[in-house]
Formats: sequence, structure tokens, C-alpha cells
Amino acid sequence: MSNETNFDVVIIGGGIAGLATANRAAQQGLKVAVLERGQGPQYLCNSRYSGGVLHIAMHNAKDPPESLMEVIKTATNGKADPELARALATTAGRAIDWLQSEGAKYIRVGNIVWQQHVLAPPRPIVAGLDWKGRGPDVTLRQLVANLQKRGGRLIQTPALSLMEREGRCVGVEAGGNEEGANKEQFTARAVVLADGGYQGNAALVREHMGIDLAKVKTRGAGTGIGDGMRMARELDARFSDLQYFYGHMLSRDAFTNDKVWPYPQLDELGTVGIVVNDAGERFVDEGQGGVFVANTIARLPNPLSTWAILDEAIWAGPGRTARIPANPQLANAGGTIIKAATLAELAAKTGIAREPLERTVAAYNAALANNTLAQLAPARSDQPIKPAVIAKPPYYAVPICAGMTYTFGGIFTDGDARVMSTRGAPIEGLYAVGATTGGLEGGVGGGGYVGGLIKGVSFGMRAAEHIAQTLKG
Repeated sequence: MSNETNFDVVIIGGGIAGLATANRAAQQGLKVAVLERGQGPQYLCNSRYSGGVLHIAMHNAKDPPESLMEVIKTATNGKADPELARALATTAGRAIDWLQSEGAKYIRVGNIVWQQHVLAPPRPIVAGLDWKGRGPDVTLRQLVANLQKRGGRLIQTPALSLMEREGRCVGVEAGGNEEGANKEQFTARAVVLADGGYQGNAALVREHMGIDLAKVKTRGAGTGIGDGMRMARELDARFSDLQYFYGHMLSRDAFTNDKVWPYPQLDELGTVGIVVNDAGERFVDEGQGGVFVANTIARLPNPLSTWAILDEAIWAGPGRTARIPANPQLANAGGTIIKAATLAELAAKTGIAREPLERTVAAYNAALANNTLAQLAPARSDQPIKPAVIAKPPYYAVPICAGMTYTFGGIFTDGDARVMSTRGAPIEGLYAVGATTGGLEGGVGGGGYVGGLIKGVSFGMRAAEHIAQTLKG
């Protein structure tokens, strides 16, 4: 435990959002502490597991703000809160520069618009989990070192509850043993929640999403267990829609083979081809994208009964174009890929119902040829994902599941990251940043992904700057 218990700012959570908040606050002369549940210098968090790309909805985060606001609006089907969208769009470019000034290094991946700011060193183009010594891990350790040089503290102890006085948040109670003894109170003029969402809490996932987490692969670190939500709720915080998550389609082997997650994601297979259940029937609009499809799969009566169906042209084309491509990385990692000369043979090898599968593929191909995709049941969009005909043998079936990275919904804030109460006013002294917040991502059906790292850094900076301005009068 720390000997210091009085701070200007206490931040709960040591991911990129919390450390950005802490360093920006310390730069402005504030006395800062970060409370982090994880232990050791490389404590687990979703930031460390991330791919390290700072982007806004697959666009360059340094594009003009007005352009980025339209990008956010389109990505979220107009569901993003306008104030939050503007705050992100007007801060993202500055956040990228600030993070670089803190020692982060970027690489650029050719002319791929959304990969212009990738934290270095990048992860290799291989399947599986490979984060140690990669860009996000190096950047987090640099931010911890920067904070300590500025006199800030990283205190590795769990936050338990917020301290409140006359409607204002005045600190955090933390630590203690299993019997509840030896708790410590950290007083603060402002508290920032940055604990990473609730995707690691099976009870909350079931309550708010109706999803059985045992049948969905946790694609991130699983360290976000909803502590921030719980604490904020006790102070009457407002919450956004909590039912969607950010994630991808993964190999169903991810439950037994650690080499096939979090990469390769299989979105490019299922969204260019089709996704069916064991009965050989489509059940989702694949053209809405992998995040949308993953949310739909997770809510099926049996989320472990789904397959990506494709042909050789898709396998050799989009199957090779992803950042960590399924072809050949899934095969290299030992993932299941079933191949057959005909759809009937494919059905026999997989156990998928043969006649419905053949009818489904034939109907899909005909609709694509006749420009009648909207008449399929369910309808198939051709934007933003362009579909491809499934007609070139051999045919492929890949067993898939939903992989959940982090929750879209959470604590609702204003553009300066102040936590809003159910009465519509800010809760004095309380802020929230990163994946514990909502209101920006998660459009209709869960398709509205904006970008976790850039959201965390941008709102961390905004929170710190607002706190400093407020405390300095």
C-alpha cells in the first residue's frame, strides 16, 4: 500500500485510458494516483491485448474533425451521441500527437487508411496471442514510467467503492483483505473511472445482454468486471444502452486451442461469404460486418452451432487480405477448416443439413446475380461489406463462434468525460473514460465500432484537462 492517501486525482484502472488521464493531469501539476487491480509491471488489460491501431471507425484519426464526425455517424447508424462524437473528432488528432510526445512510436501500414498510426513494434502476422514487447505493452510501460517521473503513483490494489459527501465524489475506498479489514481511503478532488467495461463479468453480461458468456469466447483480457459501473450506479449515474459488445467472429476451436485467438478473426470469411447454422440456414445480414454478426451469433439459442461458408475464390481472396489473415494463419495454428468438392460433400463432413445448405447457397447466389439481395430472408446488405458468389470449388466450412473484446455500453458522460446523473446533471468530482463508458459506440445491432484506443486516449486527455481547469479555478 501507498503511504500517500490524499490526491488531486485518483484514477481507477491502469489501461491506456487511465494512464493517458493520469499523465495529462500530472503534466498540469496535479497530484495523481492510479489504482490498478492487476499485479506486476505487465498487469493484464485489454489495451495490452489490442492490435495497437489508433483509428476512428476504420478511418485515419487525423482526418478533419467534420469528416470524422460523419464517419462516426455512419458507423453507428446515427446512434452516437453528437456531443461525444464531436469531442472525439476534435481531439483525436491531438491525442495521437500527444501520445507520440509521451514516447509512443508509430508505424504506418502502406496506404491502408485506418492503419496510419499503429503502435510499434507491431505484433507479427501470426495467429494467437502475442502481446509482450509489442507496441501497446511498450507504450503502457512507458506511460507508467512517465507518470512516476512526474511524481504520480501506480498503486496496485483493487478499488472497492467511491466516497461521497453531499452529492460530490471525494475519493475511493480500496484494498483490504478477504475479511474486509485494512481497507484504505484515498481522498481526491476528482475521481476518474477507467476500469475497462464489464465483459469479464458473466452475471452482468447475462443481465444486460442476455448472453451466456460460457458460449462466447472472451477475446480480450477479461479484466473488466464492471466495478466502475457498480460504483457509478451507487452515485446515481446515468447509463447508455448496455446490450451490445465489440468483437469478431473467431474459430470455434478458440475454446480448446489458444493458438487461434484473438487472431485470426474470421470476419472476412463470413461477411464476404455467408454464415449458416447447423440446419444450413442463414440467420443474419452478413453485410453489416463482423461486429454485427458476432453480436447476433452470441444471442442464438445455441451460439456454438454456426459456420462460415465460402468457396476457393473467397478463401484465396478476402481470406488472405485481413491484417492477420485466416489464410493461412488459421491452418497454421491448427484451426478446423473443412474442404470439399461439392456442397453435398461439405454437408456430410460437417453435419450441416445438406438440402437446406444447397438451397441457401443457391438462393444467395441467385439473389447476388439478380440484384435481389434485399429479398432474401434475412436480407443481405451489400454495404459496407461487398458479397461474393459461392461457386468455385472447393467449398469451405469453418466452425465459428462469437468473440467478445469489450462492452459498448456503459457509464454516460458529457464531452469532457464528466459522469452524468439520472437527473441530467454532472456528478461533481466524478469522471469516466475508455471502455467503461457508453453513448458513442454500438449502433443498431451492435455494429457501431469507433475504436477503443483512440477513444481512451482522447477522453482521458479531455478529462484531465477539464479537471485541471476546474481545480485551478
